[in-house]
Amino acid sequence: MKAICSSHSIVPGVPTSSPSRLLLLRPSASCLFVSRLNFQTVCFPRPRKNPRKDAARPHAPSCLLSEWEREVGQEEELRVLTSIRTEHNDVVVVDGPKSRFLLLDSTHNVHSVFNKGRGDNWTGSYWDEFAALPAIVPDGAIGIYGLGGGTSARLMLDLWPGVRIVGWEIDGVLIDVAREFLGLADIERPNLAGGFVDVRIGDVFCDEAPGVKYAGIAVDLFSKGKVLGDLEKVDTWIKLKGRLMPGGRIMANSASGDEEEGVGGQRNVGWRTNAMIRAMREAFPGELWWKKMARDEGENFLVLTGKDLDLDSWSAKVSGRLRKSVRDWRACS
Repeated sequence: MKAICSSHSIVPGVPTSSPSRLLLLRPSASCLFVSRLNFQTVCFPRPRKNPRKDAARPHAPSCLLSEWEREVGQEEELRVLTSIRTEHNDVVVVDGPKSRFLLLDSTHNVHSVFNKGRGDNWTGSYWDEFAALPAIVPDGAIGIYGLGGGTSARLMLDLWPGVRIVGWEIDGVLIDVAREFLGLADIERPNLAGGFVDVRIGDVFCDEAPGVKYAGIAVDLFSKGKVLGDLEKVDTWIKLKGRLMPGGRIMANSASGDEEEGVGGQRNVGWRTNAMIRAMREAFPGELWWKKMARDEGENFLVLTGKDLDLDSWSAKVSGRLRKSVRDWRACS
């Protein structure tokens, strides 16, 4: 497998040798992560100078699935295909028997997954939920804020072949890596139904064209393992609300919640402790829905905007495992 750029001193296609191993651990909270990298093998060269603004928003951390954990095993040796330190991220692509994983920033959380089997783009995690969005919005482009390696976009195009996706990502080098190793280039080309991903590199809060309108927006923006601070501000969501066409909706990943005291003094995890969801409630009063993913799906909190939500109608319009999962949405009240 060739390197993206020889000046980056990439170590392509070379398995980490003992004791240089990548160990995958079971998640203790919401994310499965790579806990140990031997950086004598995985080096991060200095990036080339980037003229783009440093108002960057790295892509989100994500959760691996239980089947992936079984696939690679607790201590199975994986191949590091490339490692690059960019202006915005420490980018690592790890190759397993059936999937490739994109790790970003110092947390080494998994931000994207590429299943190598043809036609199998289901992940069993929150990425799948984003693919249900086209069923409940008007005809029009879908924006993905935080494209990463294109995991959600790939499944969305499988289920809705004619959809046009505008995918925003701050890190141009990450996009190059995704094209080389994670199949992003394939979905940038229009398919037979005319659907494709239009990749935009920049800060979605500053660089989006004035007056743009989306049928739906999927928001998946994190930095260093945490929700972007801008997403905890009401003004941010009012701004994004203005980018929707009539009837449009936003679906957002807000990671996990904190514990709160419930009935009888019992502790539980609720959306009321999530600063991002509280900000969205102010920006979308009476028009907010939420759900929490199961433990083996990452335990992420997802949020959806919009006045009415007919779960029966939505379920009838989607396919596969989404038919059941969309019924889990509840009013945020």
